Amino acid sequence: MKNFIQEGVTLTVAAPSGGVISGQLVVAGRIIGVAAFDALVGIPVEVQTEGVFELPKVTTDVVTVGEALYWDSVAAKLTDTPGAGSKPLVGYATAAAGNGATKVYARLIPTLQTGGA
Repeated sequence: MKNFIQEGVTLTVAAPSGGVISGQLVVAGRIIGVAAFDALVGIPVEVQTEGVFELPKVTTDVVTVGEALYWDSVAAKLTDTPGAGSKPLVGYATAAAGNGATKVYARLIPTLQTGGA
């Protein structure tokens, strides 16, 4: 096909305010992904939009397998607590992560989902 651009699993976006480090969750509009490399603010960075990643979570959350995970932009961590649009759905837990755990295995969804689960 002449009009094919790419598969869309890895996208290039501008690094957000503060820049990013490799492995950090990046939110660009409704696109979510994990940074493939470090980038300063405004510099193009490739983000992986699909797959399972180990990402920071709110330490006090008790997450079960298959539970919805939301992006808490203030804490810069995933949480199991929806926030009526202010904490959009970004994926699902693929492993349990109890109280005290600082990381969770998250299966990303390709775009932010607003409105809670």
